[in-house]
Amino acid sequence: MFALFICAVLIRVALLRRRGVRALVFGTTNKTDFILVPFMLTLIYVVCADTFGWPVWGVLVCRFWVSAIPGWIGLALGAVALAFFLYTLASFGRSFRVGIDESKPGELVTSGAFAHSRNPLYVCFFLGFCGLFLVHSNIVVLVASAAFALVINRQVLREEKFLSSHYGSAFEEYCQRVRRYL
Repeated sequence: MFALFICAVLIRVALLRRRGVRALVFGTTNKTDFILVPFMLTLIYVVCADTFGWPVWGVLVCRFWVSAIPGWIGLALGAVALAFFLYTLASFGRSFRVGIDESKPGELVTSGAFAHSRNPLYVCFFLGFCGLFLVHSNIVVLVASAAFALVINRQVLREEKFLSSHYGSAFEEYCQRVRRYL
């Protein structure tokens, strides 16, 4: 499921690049963003190891429950998150960026998915993590989901500070109308 999220982002970045928009600016504002990479790679390996029977320390993939029902709910939640994620990517238009683009940020987007949440991509990622936890129900996915929620909030606060300084009263008025997450 997360492979589809990543593929969607990479396709969107490539399409915008063709139009002359540099959408991949991850880590240019703050180099500490790169600390996420080893953690995400570890999470991806553990999930793949659990799924495909690759070698991994058993404690990391020991399930909290054995019922299949949460897994099916998790798959459904992941599918909903992916569908809304794709809708959000379309809503972004040419303003989509991975990271904070201080030099050419694009227009302030307040329609489409952004009429319901100021951060719909992050909501989708978090719902996807919740779905992943329901499917795999192990300590690694639980810790990764909690950590990702903290990282998401940190990034949102950084982005909102930039958006407020760049768009001024238009962004402040938008904040009055639309909630940060849901």
